[in-house]
Amino acid sequence: MNLSVEKFNNDNEQEWDKFIENNSVNGTFLQSRNFLNYHKDRFKDHSLIIKKGTSIIALIPACEIVEDQKKVFYSHKGSTFGGVVINKNFNNINHIDNLFKALDNYLIQNSFDEIVLKSTSEIFCSGNTNLLDYFYFKYNYENYTELSLYIDFDNYSPVIANNFSASKRRDLKYSLKYNLEFRTLEADDEVDDFYSLLLKSLEKHNTKPVHSLEELLDFKNTRFKDIVKFYGVYYKNNLIAGSMVFNFSNNVFHTQYLASDSLYSSYYPMNFLNYNLISQAYLNKFKFFSFGISTEDKGKFLNASLAQFKEGFGTVGAINRTYYKELK
Repeated sequence: MNLSVEKFNNDNEQEWDKFIENNSVNGTFLQSRNFLNYHKDRFKDHSLIIKKGTSIIALIPACEIVEDQKKVFYSHKGSTFGGVVINKNFNNINHIDNLFKALDNYLIQNSFDEIVLKSTSEIFCSGNTNLLDYFYFKYNYENYTELSLYIDFDNYSPVIANNFSASKRRDLKYSLKYNLEFRTLEADDEVDDFYSLLLKSLEKHNTKPVHSLEELLDFKNTRFKDIVKFYGVYYKNNLIAGSMVFNFSNNVFHTQYLASDSLYSSYYPMNFLNYNLISQAYLNKFKFFSFGISTEDKGKFLNASLAQFKEGFGTVGAINRTYYKELK
């Protein structure tokens, strides 16, 4: 089977996004050019389109980096995950096998030393991607695993607090004593307040947000106004906790950022926030509520306190795999 491998260029943008939205098994808005383009000046894009004749078999959002003096084909650093995004009509052994052969040949011909691909976790996929996992193995990829925690509403009581651990129910009860108010953040200055809170919250861990305030406002007002939402918890009109949420096709309600003011920790604003976010997702008939990963250092370190905090809301575990290999 002859498959062609083409490097993405701007002329392919409309075709690319149409495929992600309508034809892929494991594509999300995070792999759309609409999302990736805001990083276009930050990374050297080397995304690929793999075709059989005129039909797209797969897309691979990626960038080209140099690491330890090696030329690396890397899952696009502008997206949380990506890997091989496969066409739902070609999700079979023959096509995926030939796809991996064509990819290897292209990378070797273009002098890449290594490949790193972050696969899309199953809760974000519209279909089964086990064949991809098998062929990563067959083509000698190694992998590391990160742990993500999420709620499956099919196995969740409609009385939200009943799903919580005893300590989380107690903390929620305490939070209700303080007349906290849960709000959707609509105005730009409210998002500005949230961003200031986020910076302060992350400063304790010597980290910074991946996105700037300007990018968050661009998401809210222009680029992803139907996908990105902001929520906050107020005490006497002061924002003391908040979240930025991604809506994945009305299927996954994902907390991209969570932040709280440590001065009000005795009010349990994060428990109050999560209770209301989970309620929001449940009422809007999402299938999953995602808290994201709780691991660091390529999955080797489990942030146990963070994971157990999330577990207290009735979560289960999902696996995020990153595949990699050296190219001979």
